[in-house]
Amino acid sequence: TDYYKNGDDSVRSFYGLVPESISHEGYSAKPMHSYWDDFWTLRGLKDAAEIAKILRIHKDEIYFAKLLDTFQTNLMNSINLTMKNHKIKYIPGCAELGDFDAASTSIALYPVFAQYILTPDAVENTFNKYYEYFSNRKTNKIDWINYTPYEVRLIGSFVMLDEIDKAKELIEYFLNDQRPEGWNHWAEVVWHDKRYPGFIGDMPHTWVGSDFINSLRNYFVYENELDSSIVIGAGLMNEWIKSEEGIEVSEMPTYYGNISYSVKKQGIIVSIKIDGDVRIPAGGIILKNKYLIQSEDEITINGKLERLDEEIKISTLPCKITIEEN
Repeated sequence: TDYYKNGDDSVRSFYGLVPESISHEGYSAKPMHSYWDDFWTLRGLKDAAEIAKILRIHKDEIYFAKLLDTFQTNLMNSINLTMKNHKIKYIPGCAELGDFDAASTSIALYPVFAQYILTPDAVENTFNKYYEYFSNRKTNKIDWINYTPYEVRLIGSFVMLDEIDKAKELIEYFLNDQRPEGWNHWAEVVWHDKRYPGFIGDMPHTWVGSDFINSLRNYFVYENELDSSIVIGAGLMNEWIKSEEGIEVSEMPTYYGNISYSVKKQGIIVSIKIDGDVRIPAGGIILKNKYLIQSEDEITINGKLERLDEEIKISTLPCKITIEEN
């Protein structure tokens, strides 16, 4: 309405958003205009437009594309206004509070791919702020009572941000924080005092479990909606690459079909094979990993010497890549 469209900054920060709710349970005391809701709405509108396109329902494709364009503009404006109103440099959890909630903000990266409506500085500040908090909690430099393991989403976020070492640190921490010890699952709430008789929520908590699976999948493959590519190997750890048996991914499902690849290191030579019934997207298949690819290394793709960059783009399958360390 005009009230929200033409009001002051605090009022305009609500314009064009979905209604306040408690679907983000952190706002159960009072419904808020949660960006958690809005990021999911953005994902839904993208998918609606894509589905209409696939089904060749031209009228619906135009409708949803227009709705998507309007909504993402309003969402971007709202986030920027909320950051301005609350004098913050990170992406807020909701419009009212300007609060910090990286576990919910993480869906902006995956599965929503909303980076194009967020300023790079805000994204960097958000995940740096979370990592600082995580590190202080891990080392007990701050007093803490409990947390929700929805934070496992951040593992996949750091993989996508090319922060493999941080992702590794998170994955080891959360795997060691399962309750009770030795059970392969997470409760909804983890208490600092393991014996504290407090609320633990659902156990096992399968939403946390599926978040972990999504994050772990990002280690090996994820579809980058921003440039229509498939990214492989982004989270492979150095010890995996150096291991005697190497790494093998077999028929990993993707949006474009199944992909398989192997990485084997012998001496200073790394051999990579990529295959599958996957349809190569417009942006190609992108291999990137700081432990695999160094600027001074020599690379051949299907026997042809290529210039090495921070990532390798593959446009045909099957593909054999050889990287020789210099």
